[in-house]
Amino acid sequence: MTRIVITGAGTLNPLGANLADTWSAFSAGTCAIGPLTCRDVERLSVQIGAEIRGFVPEDHFPRTAISLLDRFSQIALVAARQAVAQSGLEIDEALGLRAGVVLGTAGGGNTTVDDNYRAVYGEGKNRVHPFVVPRLMHNAATSQLAMEFGLKGPSFTVSTACASSNHAMGQALQLLRSGAADVMLTGRSEAMLCFGGIKAWEGLRVMARDTCRPFSRNRSGMVQGEGGAVFVFETLEHAHARNATILAEVAGFGMSSDAGDIVMPDVDGPVRAMRAALADAKVAPEDVGYVNAHGTGTAANDRIEAQALHLVLGAHAGRVPVSSTKSMHGHLIGGTSAVELLACLLALQDGTIAPTVNHTETDPEIALDIVPNTARKADVSVAMTNAFAFGGLNAVLVLKRWI
Repeated sequence: MTRIVITGAGTLNPLGANLADTWSAFSAGTCAIGPLTCRDVERLSVQIGAEIRGFVPEDHFPRTAISLLDRFSQIALVAARQAVAQSGLEIDEALGLRAGVVLGTAGGGNTTVDDNYRAVYGEGKNRVHPFVVPRLMHNAATSQLAMEFGLKGPSFTVSTACASSNHAMGQALQLLRSGAADVMLTGRSEAMLCFGGIKAWEGLRVMARDTCRPFSRNRSGMVQGEGGAVFVFETLEHAHARNATILAEVAGFGMSSDAGDIVMPDVDGPVRAMRAALADAKVAPEDVGYVNAHGTGTAANDRIEAQALHLVLGAHAGRVPVSSTKSMHGHLIGGTSAVELLACLLALQDGTIAPTVNHTETDPEIALDIVPNTARKADVSVAMTNAFAFGGLNAVLVLKRWI
């Protein structure tokens, strides 16, 4: 089977404006959750979130371009530029025909939708900007990346709620393995921290009002965030041919559907997805050295995921470090698992396990080594990252350390 590797990574998220800052924040156990600053925040019942602070679009794009870019596309472009720069790729016309983009998003241009509903229904305006559709469509960021870098190969957007990023990266992996491309940009971004986006999530009654405490006995729900990450995936042959520095190998991918309930998680689906990813990577459960959990901080998700991990890892389950970095950067919805892949790269490259912060009380139902509050050093050669979405759609990736 064709081997696939990561040669570049970029990010813009609440913890940092690049890979180095994000890794430093993971290592320090930084929590980026704080008071929201969005418009009409006083009308929200939940007034906390993990915002990207200090990001000025004009520092990255000309004003003429900003009119075409929703915030989620801006985040994706900034992250992609970093990833391509780190990879050292020079995308000429020939490579452009063998390179593509697969990104994931849950909501697309949410801020554009929110602003224009407000204008039309709230303010009574009869016209909207002519670029509203190109800004809000789910494939906007994918198309913007393709145009920016001249990528003319297979390109599309995946939308599977909170599993979008892992599904997108899994599809990129499979396209490369199939021979359809030599290089893929993949990952995702999300920007749902607008009044309408938060109000919609309030309706589900799964939101915490103080902070996110995954796997803690006194957890009270999830906290929304914004941001994303983009990676350069390429075939090992292509990476070797240009003497690229390899960050990790993308060794396995598994996905499944619960086919049960639209919001309540199931044990069977996550178990099948994890087992499929490990089998694809040819990795035994006892070889897993770190799991980045979906770990939303809701009572149902954390309990079900812990049960699934015990079934998959067996006797090894209580010994493998497991953490939820959502406790630091919040739940980035469709962009979450892309940022969480950065924690897996940190574990593989630096031997640093990002912690589950805000932990205050052990939950006896969890029975996992959740690396509470403080980062830990460990020798990790295999990392697994989970993403389980509303609708029962599950996607799991397995990475191996490159030696």
